[in-house]
Amino acid sequence: MEIGVSTASLFVRKTTEDALAYLCEKNIPVTEVFLSTYREYNGAFGKVLRSRMSGSTKVHSVHTLTTQFEPQLYSVNPRAADDSFEILDGVLAAAREIGAKYYTFHGVARLKNTPLRIDYDKVGAVTGKIAERCKTYGVTLCYENVHWCYYNYKGFFSAVKERCPELKGVLDIKQARQSGVFYGDYIDDMRGDIVTVHLSDIDENGRMCLPGKGTFGFEELFKRLKDVGFDGAMLVEAYQRDYGDEKELAESVEYLSALAEKIF
Repeated sequence: MEIGVSTASLFVRKTTEDALAYLCEKNIPVTEVFLSTYREYNGAFGKVLRSRMSGSTKVHSVHTLTTQFEPQLYSVNPRAADDSFEILDGVLAAAREIGAKYYTFHGVARLKNTPLRIDYDKVGAVTGKIAERCKTYGVTLCYENVHWCYYNYKGFFSAVKERCPELKGVLDIKQARQSGVFYGDYIDDMRGDIVTVHLSDIDENGRMCLPGKGTFGFEELFKRLKDVGFDGAMLVEAYQRDYGDEKELAESVEYLSALAEKIF
């Protein structure tokens, strides 16, 4: 089990390559690289990222700006789906260049205030196709719970997993809170398939902040993860407005590492 920081925590503050270089310089043990736009979705940019890596920092996973192409992977329009799979190939080529073994995936965005009717057989079939494409690059597909996407309630992951056995999961406690779902329900849904956890905290006023700066019960979270055999990466993922000095990211990792050492 490893604890680190997602480059998404430096989104807007730094370019993707500068964010990765910064985390390496600060000896953050592990990271997830947030690829944020089309020019970053290719193997050539992956080489740029690799050239900026140093020290012992490992890239656990990659993440993308979901709405740019992920929903269209499920499109009934063959051209839209084909175009999106071509973009996916570029993302996976970048992941391979930097040694990422997992792809954090949001999938289909849902329209708010509309009834949710999911054809699990269709979603499972397309998800299986995506997972197979990932496998050709040495990457594993991982569905993340996200409040504005299909996976915003308990049961979605397990239903898709039945139809796509190689699927893994990403638990995001911030997104669970925004979904109005207890994070433990998502742990129950994904069980031993969780490979990544996105961590954040919340203060007494309900504002998001870095782990260690708020009131969230990380000890209970860690115990629940241990109970399901979690042995992946836990990554601080915060928005740029949620903290001040960037040195606080490393302080957060130290706080979490000390707590995890007592439990795992």
